[in-house]
Amino acid sequence: MKLTSAQVALLGETISLTPRAGWFPVYNPADAGVLAYVQEHTADDTRTAIAAADKAFPAWSGKTAKDRSIILKKWNDLVLKHKEEMALLVTLEQGRPIKETHGEVTYGASFIEWFAEEAKRAYGRTIPATLPGKHLQTIKQAIGVCAAITPWNFPISMITRKVSPALAAGCTVVIKPSEETPLSALVLLQLAKQAGLPEGVINVVNSTKAAEIGGVLTSDPRVKKLSFTGSTPVGKLLYAQCAPTMKKLSMELGGNAPFLVFDDAEIDAAVEGALASKYRNSGQTCVCANRLIVQSGIYDSFAARLTERVRELKLEEGWKEDATLGPLINRKAIDKVQHLVDDAVKKGAHVELGGKAHDLFYEGTVLTNVSREMELFDTEIFGPVAPLFRFETEEEGIAMANDTPFGLAAYAYTRDIGRAMRVAAKLQYGMVGMNDGLISTEVTPFGGVKESGLGREGAVEGLEEYLSIKYISYGGLGAI
Repeated sequence: MKLTSAQVALLGETISLTPRAGWFPVYNPADAGVLAYVQEHTADDTRTAIAAADKAFPAWSGKTAKDRSIILKKWNDLVLKHKEEMALLVTLEQGRPIKETHGEVTYGASFIEWFAEEAKRAYGRTIPATLPGKHLQTIKQAIGVCAAITPWNFPISMITRKVSPALAAGCTVVIKPSEETPLSALVLLQLAKQAGLPEGVINVVNSTKAAEIGGVLTSDPRVKKLSFTGSTPVGKLLYAQCAPTMKKLSMELGGNAPFLVFDDAEIDAAVEGALASKYRNSGQTCVCANRLIVQSGIYDSFAARLTERVRELKLEEGWKEDATLGPLINRKAIDKVQHLVDDAVKKGAHVELGGKAHDLFYEGTVLTNVSREMELFDTEIFGPVAPLFRFETEEEGIAMANDTPFGLAAYAYTRDIGRAMRVAAKLQYGMVGMNDGLISTEVTPFGGVKESGLGREGAVEGLEEYLSIKYISYGGLGAI
């Protein structure tokens, strides 16, 4: 399937439909066809983008919060106006079923709307003075030029979740989207310009040479903050590269989410929560349930019910209305998932359903008799594979859940309120879904602990990531 005329019109001159020197192809993962060609930016282009953001910063940060809010609201309205074209665009370049990508656009727009409103609430404080004649206060100011490096799995919301609070705070931004899904970023840029965003406030750098571009963004002293979503190894590298210029950092890195199901859980609710958490975006989300840890008393019945529901999922091209599982992003992703399944089977796992690839599509899969020795206990699967581990006691279940260096999201199902409170407190994760398989929203702080990163996105905390606090002591004022 190709881009529609409406999508081409939205993208304008940012793309080419025919090959051009210095431009790279963007593929449709469902049929391997070329959707468009996008300019390959260089390290020099990245420095030019940083210079544009640096030049635009004084005027943009100098606007009132209300003025910035008005522009952000217009941007939000334009995104929602073009929801149909943008949803199909995500389906074409990333593969997700169209039913899900409508939600992706709405979710992405929600961050623009939220931070348009929060822009007016970056409050400082007046602090009671310790000596007569003094006045003590804090104010919050935009940190400066910010870099955002975003992944392919949520090509709209991962940008708006980073860029919206930056703009609301008064920062300017250079975005490096994934080379797998650059078209969504370019549409967002075009709509931001239509909304009245001044030149240089948002800049998009597209490249297949991620390390080269990342090296410029991390080393340039004009960039005051870096926000990155991606793998933990890459995050650690970027973290080290930012040290010489002491940039402020937000990092949302790898996960290994446990999904605990206790004997007293309502089984159908737990199964539906597992479906939502595990198989959304064909398992390609950072908060996907990676290890389903089920108590012995209901292990067999849970496995049977989950297998029954997964069998109903439709493996088809994302633009088909009945599709519920689209393709994985590329061949490397397919090979990784197949390796993990093969390793588990070799070590004794039983395939209840699925376990095979069909070109770039992977079947909805359920594995039982899974053990700690299998690679998928420690590895983020990023595919539609649910491995079911067995546990006996509450303490054992919590220990299994925490047995990982990662700590992004965790889930647990129980009808015992005391157990719910105990388990939520003991899980070593930045986010916990208790009897809830869908936890992401613009009004709550998103982020992890341990090797899953630092900082938070969304909510009040998301705006704070782009502000610096200045303390001012006024002396010689006499009695006030």
